Amino acid sequence: MSHPAPETNHPTPDIRLVVLDMAGTTVADGGLVEQAFAAAARRLGADPAAMLDYVRATMGESKISVFRHLFGDEATAQQANQAFEEAYAGLVDGGRVSALPGARETIEKLTAQGRTVVLTTGFARPTQDAILTALGWRDLVPLTLCPADAGGRGRPYPDMVLTAFLRTGAADDVRQIAVVGDTSYDMLSGVRAGAGVVAGVLTGAHGADALRASGATHVLDSVAELPGALG
Repeated sequence: MSHPAPETNHPTPDIRLVVLDMAGTTVADGGLVEQAFAAAARRLGADPAAMLDYVRATMGESKISVFRHLFGDEATAQQANQAFEEAYAGLVDGGRVSALPGARETIEKLTAQGRTVVLTTGFARPTQDAILTALGWRDLVPLTLCPADAGGRGRPYPDMVLTAFLRTGAADDVRQIAVVGDTSYDMLSGVRAGAGVVAGVLTGAHGADALRASGATHVLDSVAELPGALG
């Protein structure tokens, strides 16, 4: 059962650009983020258990930002991020990722409706590309973005959403953007970008209350409900 958007006096905007998160929204990775984080922490001699709550709370944020908070200095954060990306890429290569039910069909349906779809992630580019390759999604959308593609700032900053807006030229107004993700950070990035629709899905890290508290205009059981929600 889907969760309808809060009542509003404004009609649903004419959405022309859809910015979709990957892990937890369109991609199932079976908890690989936590596994890769634990591997990275151990490589640096840290206790993963002591940091796991923060990692879970900040799902959706740029991974380098998480490591900066946890380790304090830039050099250690960069080492940890590199170790994380290597561990995650190894798990991806092992066939541990899959598309969430209806995700590819949703992207194809949105495209057929004349909307432009962009896929975004908090991972570094090599990891994002490994996921896209594993899923056979390299040619599924015209643009994929990671934080480095948007000047280095990932979520909750609006930079990736606004980069998608500028690079695609698909929309005339930020209110014609829909931002879709499974975390509070996804919602915040959409709100800060001025997106007309900020939709949370319940297939990933955060629940409905957290998504709404961070500005979700819609909360959906899965991304498969998105085309219907956009009208």
